[in-house]
Amino acid sequence: MSLLEVASLEASYGASQALFGVDLEVGEGEVVALMGRNGMGKSTTIRAIFGLTPPFAGSIHFDGTDICRQSPHVIARKGLGLVPEGRRCFPNLTVTENLLAAARPGRWTLARVEDLFPPLSQRRGQPARTLSGGEQQMLAISRALMTNPRLLVLDEATEGLAPVVRRDIWRSIHLLKAEGLSILIVDKTLGELLPVSDRCTILENGRSVWSGRPSELGADTSDRYLGV
Repeated sequence: MSLLEVASLEASYGASQALFGVDLEVGEGEVVALMGRNGMGKSTTIRAIFGLTPPFAGSIHFDGTDICRQSPHVIARKGLGLVPEGRRCFPNLTVTENLLAAARPGRWTLARVEDLFPPLSQRRGQPARTLSGGEQQMLAISRALMTNPRLLVLDEATEGLAPVVRRDIWRSIHLLKAEGLSILIVDKTLGELLPVSDRCTILENGRSVWSGRPSELGADTSDRYLGV
């Protein structure tokens, strides 16, 4: 049974429909890439999963339980951790306060996230607003891990970062995969995304149009749905 199963999902922003039928699955210990050009519904799908943009049709099941239309805080407590696009750290809280704000008991502790991202250990008492963009992204990922999720969802986790920081982020994702954490990830850098992914789902105009293993993603499909 899939850990996360999304079927025939439809959602809108007011009168403007954004999703017209999204199908998506993430298994235990699996890394799934959610792909597509800009504006095709990737972030809206993630918002719908977390109850931030409630869907009006379709279903979302997590570990066999229907979470469709539940409140975001209820969904998060079931074991879903979100690293949102744009990081969205609490700017006036310190690094440590950000990490403890939503912490739940489990294997991910302050010591473990600092081992994963050593720069954070040097910034413990600094307000998040004083961190670099790369450090804020490390903080956002660590904050999600501190909830000890069963499924980690990363929305554009490397966007706009310097190459050296991007390498650190991808290194951390590979380590999390090696630990068996289930991950759903959105990212535009296919050269880094495909090697870490077990399966991929492509969206086009708010619909799932292709799903398979990275090795099955041919040039024609890539050019048709992912090319400029």
